[in-house]
Amino acid sequence: MEDEKLFEAIGFSWDRSVVLANVPVYPVERVCFRFKQMLAEYVWDASMLEGNPFTYPQVQTLLEGITVGGHKLSDQEQVLNLAESSKLLLDMVKAGTFSLSKPLFCKFQGIIARDEALEWGHFRGEGDEKGYTPEVALGEHGRYKPLPTVAGAPELKKTFYRAVRMLKNRVTNPFERGVVFFLHGALQQYFFDGNKRTSRAVMNGILMSSGIDSISIPAARRQEFNEKMVRFYLGREGTEMIAFLGELLPR
Repeated sequence: MEDEKLFEAIGFSWDRSVVLANVPVYPVERVCFRFKQMLAEYVWDASMLEGNPFTYPQVQTLLEGITVGGHKLSDQEQVLNLAESSKLLLDMVKAGTFSLSKPLFCKFQGIIARDEALEWGHFRGEGDEKGYTPEVALGEHGRYKPLPTVAGAPELKKTFYRAVRMLKNRVTNPFERGVVFFLHGALQQYFFDGNKRTSRAVMNGILMSSGIDSISIPAARRQEFNEKMVRFYLGREGTEMIAFLGELLPR
């Protein structure tokens, strides 16, 4: 019964008995050091999931402050935005100021999707655009339609606050809490764009703040990730995706 209330608040179900329980936990300083060391890889992986053409060496060069020719400015800005949000995440976790909250969620999206989304830095309906509702393309399966965009975003805000409250009160395993929030953010589509990228950033903030290494989706597993996400949207069942993310934890 308790799990049913949790699933209803989050928007999907999953088999809680198979969620990793013995995830390696380290000092926060150690997981932050690893994240800093893999920053270029993390940014490249995230950009590749978006179809960005920058190569890994080019991302490394860009993060060193050196421009790279032959690419659209929008592709360059996407990489730089991912880098900026990743550095902010690292600073907040190190300082102990990261928290699962709406202002922080919107802050990260405002950086990640800056100049890319229709609007950024707030939920759909909280800005000037109050009628357009984005949909997620599922290929041959059609499109996934989230809650409609409504002035003031009352339902989106209600959904977010209820989900966060349930995650904080009912999910004690920080790995489970982090990956479930990622899937929740991807499902609810709180923003006009950048939902998966932003939700993964917050997921990693939850993990790292608890001493768990961050998770990156390798570029080589992009197709597998996309296929599993399509099945997640269709069935609203997260067990497969949670297991997939668990496989990506560093060993």
